Amino acid sequence: MSFFLDSSKGSLKSVLLQNGNKHPSIPVGYAVCIKEIYETLKHMLSSIEYSKHSWHICADLKVIAVLVGLQAGYIKFCCFLFQWDSRDRKKHYIKKVWPKRQFLIPGVKKEGNDPLVASRKNSLASIAHQIRYDEEFC
Repeated sequence: MSFFLDSSKGSLKSVLLQNGNKHPSIPVGYAVCIKEIYETLKHMLSSIEYSKHSWHICADLKVIAVLVGLQAGYIKFCCFLFQWDSRDRKKHYIKKVWPKRQFLIPGVKKEGNDPLVASRKNSLASIAHQIRYDEEFC
């Protein structure tokens, strides 16, 4: 089973997806006029008892960044995989290998909160409409 999180301008949705086509998708959460922020996702995960089930999570970059505890907004270290410095424009095309994030510690390298899920349980959604060209991604 996979747990899929998605948000639009008007709502936040969560669905359980069965691997394969044997069973239908199960909607488990829906909220109107709610943003995908740390407190909202924490409440949603506790409401469905995610820690008990520990499903694989599929979401877009913004949701995964929130789930692993990164600060929201334009931050210096915005990548949840590497310690990539988004403001160091001089090294963007020179430095090709950036150190991996080993630990996510609140207050260090712009981790704002404790991670809500283990990083190995995350995967990016492969939906083309979620890629936003006006934002910078790592």
